[in-house]
Amino acid sequence: MQRSMMYAGLLLALAPPAHAQSDTDEEAPRRYRIAIGAQAVPSYPGADHNAVRPLFDFATARGDAQFEYEAADESPNITLYDRHGFEAGIAIGLQSARTQKRVGADLSKVGFSVEPGVFAGYYLTPQLRAYGELRKGVSGHEGVVSMLALDYVQRDGDRWLVAVGPRVNLSDAKYRRAYFGVTQRDAAAVGIPVYRVGDNVVHSVGLASTAIRQLSKRWGLYGYLAYDRLTGDASRSPVTERLGSKNQFSGGLALSYTFGRGVR
Repeated sequence: MQRSMMYAGLLLALAPPAHAQSDTDEEAPRRYRIAIGAQAVPSYPGADHNAVRPLFDFATARGDAQFEYEAADESPNITLYDRHGFEAGIAIGLQSARTQKRVGADLSKVGFSVEPGVFAGYYLTPQLRAYGELRKGVSGHEGVVSMLALDYVQRDGDRWLVAVGPRVNLSDAKYRRAYFGVTQRDAAAVGIPVYRVGDNVVHSVGLASTAIRQLSKRWGLYGYLAYDRLTGDASRSPVTERLGSKNQFSGGLALSYTFGRGVR
C-alpha cells in the first residue's frame, strides 16, 4: 500500500502529536524535521506502471529526545495517545483515481479516494514495532482497507535509522470490486471476462524498508523502498492479469531539514 504523502498529508502532519510528557519535557526547546522529495508509486492498485508523486515527512521532538520512528508507507496521521510504547490516533489515506487514460483501456473509473480511519502502534521490544491501520473510503472506492506491519528498527539516535519488515494489506468486497471486479459493461468494452470477487480479504503481502541518514546537524536524507505482491481476488482478476501486474513496486527519496531552538 503506497504511503499517501501528498498535500493533504502536510495539513495533518503539521498538527503536533499529543505525547505524555513531564513538565521538564514541555519546557524543553522543540526541534522539527521536514523532508520533501519525490516517490514512484503504482498509478493505481494493480497497475503495471508507476507514477511520480510528492514525498513528504514531518517529525518533531523536544530537548534531547530522538525523533519518533514512523514507517514511510504509513498514512498521514495525528497521534492522540502516546505512552509506554503504545500510540494511537487518527489516520487519513489518499488513493489516486483510476482513469481510462491510466489503465489504457475503457475500464470503469474509480475516483480519487479519501480514507479517514484510525491507527495504533506498539513496541513489542525496543527494536520491534507492530503497527496497524483501519480506514474507510468516503469517496472513490468507498470500501474498507487495512494495513498490518511489523518493523525491525535499528538506529543511532537521530544520526541514522534503518527499518524493514513485512506488510499485509486487507480489504472488503467493495474495495476489491472497485479495483479488481469486471462488470458486464467492462467485459464488453475491454474484451476481458466478467469477474466477481470472492471472500479473500487479504489482497496483498509485501515488504517495506525506511531509511534516514543525517548528513549534518540540519540536512539529511530520507527514503524508502517497498514491494507488494497481489494475492487472492486481486491476483486472479483479469484486470490484473490482462491490464496490470501482480507485482507492485514503490520507492522515494527526500531531502530533510531540521530546525528549531533545540538544534545545536
